[in-house]
Amino acid sequence: MACVLETPLRMSVLSEVTASSRHYVDRLYDPDPQKVLQGVIDMKNAVIGNNKQKANLIVLGAVPRLLYLLQQETSSTELRTECAVVLGSLAMGTENNVKSLLDCHIIPALLQGLLSPELKFIEACLRCLRTIFTSPVTPEELLYADATVIPHLMALLSRSRYTQEYICQIFSHCCKLRHWHSCGFKSSPQPLLCANVRMQALKCFSVLAFENPQVSMTLVNVLVDGELLPQIFVKMLQRDKPIEMQLTSAKCLTYMCRAGAIRTDDNCIILKTLPTLVRMCNKERLLEERVEGAETLAYLIETDVELQRIASITDHLIAMLSDYFKYPSSVSAITDIKRLDHDLKHAHELRQAAFKLYASLGANDEDIRKKIIETENMMDRIVNGLSESSIKVRLSAVRCLHSLSRSVQQLRTSFQDHAVWKPLMKVLQNAPDEVLVVASSTLCNLLLEFSPSKEPILESGAIELLCSLTQSENLALRVNGIWALMNMAFQAEQKIKADILRGLSTEQLFQLLSDSDVNVLMKTLGLLRNLLSTRPHIDQIMSTHGKQIMQAVTLILEGEHNIEVKEQTLCILANIADGTTAKELIMTNDDILQKIKYYMSHSNAKLQLAAMFCISNLIWNEEEGSQERQDKLRDIGIVDILHKLSQSSDPNLCDKAKTALQQYLA
Repeated sequence: MACVLETPLRMSVLSEVTASSRHYVDRLYDPDPQKVLQGVIDMKNAVIGNNKQKANLIVLGAVPRLLYLLQQETSSTELRTECAVVLGSLAMGTENNVKSLLDCHIIPALLQGLLSPELKFIEACLRCLRTIFTSPVTPEELLYADATVIPHLMALLSRSRYTQEYICQIFSHCCKLRHWHSCGFKSSPQPLLCANVRMQALKCFSVLAFENPQVSMTLVNVLVDGELLPQIFVKMLQRDKPIEMQLTSAKCLTYMCRAGAIRTDDNCIILKTLPTLVRMCNKERLLEERVEGAETLAYLIETDVELQRIASITDHLIAMLSDYFKYPSSVSAITDIKRLDHDLKHAHELRQAAFKLYASLGANDEDIRKKIIETENMMDRIVNGLSESSIKVRLSAVRCLHSLSRSVQQLRTSFQDHAVWKPLMKVLQNAPDEVLVVASSTLCNLLLEFSPSKEPILESGAIELLCSLTQSENLALRVNGIWALMNMAFQAEQKIKADILRGLSTEQLFQLLSDSDVNVLMKTLGLLRNLLSTRPHIDQIMSTHGKQIMQAVTLILEGEHNIEVKEQTLCILANIADGTTAKELIMTNDDILQKIKYYMSHSNAKLQLAAMFCISNLIWNEEEGSQERQDKLRDIGIVDILHKLSQSSDPNLCDKAKTALQQYLA
């Protein structure tokens, strides 16, 4: 009997559930297009995170109707987009849902949708395709049923950040190991036989490998007709291959190297990839090839000192790049008028590529920086680049200047001779954040104490500008703003220090000291330490801001901060203890004295040493009131701790403790 009743019972429950969902499907057939659109939107909201609702709507036949509406040219773009979104949501349910969608031939319908000119609709279709193709139940071969699909997907890559993301996810899932052949590696005695498909495959690999360690590690081990993929890429670097193929293969190897899949000292990088990219910078090459070659080479060598050195002595690269600024020359070999017109309009791309490569070349080596700066009219070109109308040229020129500003010698000579600080300050007045970040980093270097540019920068109103950067929502700008102020305050006059404190305000200083980013906190503590140096300055600043500074110090020493932060904070206390009148702010604060005592016995030697500096400055015999301070510190147990530390195995701690004890005996 129970067996007889079981089936009708299940049917009854199912019919109840599906009945409650039927109105969603019924609304898809309304003659009013606006009501249909609203019905789809309501359906979208109903299925989010609700697998039961998704299953019900599939059972009720929602999928064929949604696909019909999606494919109708009479449907509005908004309706078609919402249909794709709902289908994508249904696909995010169970594997059975995906099977049902595949049975309704969803993939051809979505691929057809990619031909639409409407970007939002394309993105919705790609998002849905991504969800379907990343499901284990979807046959990956469906992506390759039509030979035109891969080239079209490649063409869509650059449409937006989302098209790139979704297509790369589709490729990275469907192009693994056994499916590499379907991306262009056909089973044939000659791999990548068809040049057209071969180029699409190369472009696909370059997109997939870029800043993607996981895909790059997969690519580096792929075998094609018994050969590893990197070896095939190296063969494509040969001079008899089409230039586009050489360049794209070099990009693949570059991206795999930067992603950590190929070592920077591998022969395929040093002897093949790097020389190929240098060759692309030759003035005989087309403008686009020279731009792409220089930009790819800049990326390849950006973080590796040895590659920078090798590139700098390959085919006179540094001198070769100076031709990028002379294009097209009066004796240009271009005879095609259309080509000449095109190149004149795009000559700025050469300049930005050259600046970018110079920036990478000079990132670390002083000799290379010297060679770059000695290149014909180099500093004038950078100064001109800082004021170009093209944002890309300005950004690359600033990057180049930033790279060269790491040289102490150049800061003292070339930078001063050409007054580069003037156009740099102009750039900082009104620029997008990406330019501001690099420009403010450069300014940090120009404000170092040995830089002759420091004084004129101060006179040009830099303090106000830098104080405003510390309030930016952009973390890098906050760090650079406070870093530059820290450099500015180092061994500065009292007036400059007062201007900094006035420009920042106590409220902003506290805001920075409570910033969640440790770099901002460390640089702010560094600023305070530089402000509180030399006795007259210490006493002056503590007389006006002492209460707030002591409060900030207390909060940091009590907080959950790393060793470096607490060490820097104790060093600030040591500076305060070196003041003539300022030290009384410590001596009259029992809470601070107990904290210094605690850190003298800390398990970390750095913190112990920093706390010892505070004590040494407080008890120094030659200063007025030293006897009273010594007595008070003895009463709270400091002398006992000094005796213990004088037996320490750490020679620095031991010496410092013995020196302090001698002050008591003197």
